[in-house]
Amino acid sequence: MRTYRGSAIAVGVLFILCSATSILSIVPLGGALVTPVDIAKLVANEDRVVMTALIEFVWALTGAGIAVGLYPILKKLNPALALGSVAGRLVEAVFVVVGALGLLALLTVGQGAVAAGSAGLSSAMTTSNLVLAAREWVHGFFALLPFGVGAFMYYVVLYRSRLVPRWLSGWGLVAIMLFMVSTVIAGFTQEFGFTTVNTVLNIPIGLQEMALAIWLIAKGFDQRALASVAESQA
Repeated sequence: MRTYRGSAIAVGVLFILCSATSILSIVPLGGALVTPVDIAKLVANEDRVVMTALIEFVWALTGAGIAVGLYPILKKLNPALALGSVAGRLVEAVFVVVGALGLLALLTVGQGAVAAGSAGLSSAMTTSNLVLAAREWVHGFFALLPFGVGAFMYYVVLYRSRLVPRWLSGWGLVAIMLFMVSTVIAGFTQEFGFTTVNTVLNIPIGLQEMALAIWLIAKGFDQRALASVAESQA
């Protein structure tokens, strides 16, 4: 019987990296990325712009990697939900990358505007603000919805299968529903990022993912649950 110990460790590490990069992506630019866009300031921080895009690329890869890493195990239990979780997190990854590309496009537009002088800065302002607004919607709403759906699917399978303790997967189910509520509220209020409501509703899933990551790295999947899966497949 396979123990999937390596897979458990890999998924645990990916959970940590994904959470870390999704938060750290705001650090390099900080207040430089606000509406209206300060194009000159953005261009002056070119290295930080590229660093932000690279961090977001890692965020996208690790997020998709979590569902892909869980898929070989979860498909034995519920192929539809396992595949759905992969699809959800792949869509999330695409939106995160689109947002990163938007930031790089904003940098390119800004560099051209700065080179053109004051007239160029004035004409580029509308385009820059439009790109930044689209990026905020992509990262603050459209990337988060498929993440929530994909995560809900693999937490359902984990809860039913007991591959991890039910208190841990049950916590994930409740936390991801709170996360989805937060995302929908943000869509209506157009207040993305670390607002009070978003922070309060998102803390449970942040803590749960770290707890799950530590559990997977330290203990892996429940061997009795894996044995039950193996017997059902025999």
